[in-house]
Amino acid sequence: MLSVREALDFLLSAARPVEGIETIPTLEANGRVLAQDQASTLNVPSADNTQMDGYAVRAADCASGSARLHIAQRIPAGHVGQPLASGSAARIFTGALIPEGADAVVMQEQCEADGEHVIVKHAPRPGEWIRRTGEDIVAGSVILPAGTRLRAQELGLAASVGLASLPVRRRVRVAVFFTGDELAMPGEPLAPGAIYNSNRFTLRGLLQNFGCEISDFGIVPDSLDATRSTLREAARGHDLIITSGGVSVGEEDHIKPAVEAEGRLNMWQIAVKPGKPLAFGEVRREDGSAFFLGLPGNPVSSFITFLLFVRPFLLRLQGVSRPVEPRTYPMRADFDWPKADRRNEFLRAGINAEGGLDLFPNQGSGVLTSTVWGEGLIDNPPGHPIAKGDTVRFIPFAELQH
Repeated sequence: MLSVREALDFLLSAARPVEGIETIPTLEANGRVLAQDQASTLNVPSADNTQMDGYAVRAADCASGSARLHIAQRIPAGHVGQPLASGSAARIFTGALIPEGADAVVMQEQCEADGEHVIVKHAPRPGEWIRRTGEDIVAGSVILPAGTRLRAQELGLAASVGLASLPVRRRVRVAVFFTGDELAMPGEPLAPGAIYNSNRFTLRGLLQNFGCEISDFGIVPDSLDATRSTLREAARGHDLIITSGGVSVGEEDHIKPAVEAEGRLNMWQIAVKPGKPLAFGEVRREDGSAFFLGLPGNPVSSFITFLLFVRPFLLRLQGVSRPVEPRTYPMRADFDWPKADRRNEFLRAGINAEGGLDLFPNQGSGVLTSTVWGEGLIDNPPGHPIAKGDTVRFIPFAELQH
């Protein structure tokens, strides 16, 4: 079996960004991945302006700490003032341009209005409360590099320099299907031995969170012919095929022989708990091949293997250039876990009121309630028991779902 590290390295080395670039309005680019560097054509701020409501002054006029100055003008944001004469002040409001001649702003709390005059009760330094031209962004500088997955703040940054549209990679096209004669859909009556197909909802939701174009081929019967036929159909026009179930070695598990017949299997078992049977390969089509990832059928195993392996692979397909592995945080274990497994365990845990971690009492691979109760996963190395008070590596779910 491959270690988690070996499996992840293998997947990321195989991933290649999808081809195809489209230019879309910046307002519609949330969650998309930039295809080209974006540079600013202007300085931000475009001119010196004030950070505060107050009075624009000449610092030398206020050196006494109690200067009385004539209020010569009023400058709201969006207006240009007149040059400031010595011995005068300009009433100025946040964001307004600094008038020529002024070299400081005194906040209004340090001033007292006196008719047409203002008493400045502070000796400002030159430059005080002034935002300088280009302080945030210098014209010509790259503000967003290619490979950036765009969030709300990146869209705001693009808009702040006037970028009305952005070049992004096309969405990754993913085909999904689910194997198992025991599967039923919510709303249908449950026959004896049947279960509802929760994985369909979990995996589709995760793929939607990552902005994929999804083709859902539904539930496929437990037969080699049906599995092969669906694989051939799913390979057409898709970058990635994801399945759930049928990846073990039982007589009714047809994914492995089906993929080997329709393409090739490059990876089979990983030393991870939950989720040991995870398949990676390619399925042939006329114009090349589609990547294939077969996830376990147990609901928690399917969810966790998606977060650990499919998520970083998807991000690389999308063209994301930043590190795609989640950050781990050292936290205190407020529980005992004396039975160390030979595999790398990912334990569902929650953060308690004391800032430590509690463990969900049932860590079974079918206990989906643990993923709702928990706030993340403890990355526990192989053969590593945990004692109360130990420091463990915690991965919040928030790190694994963006």
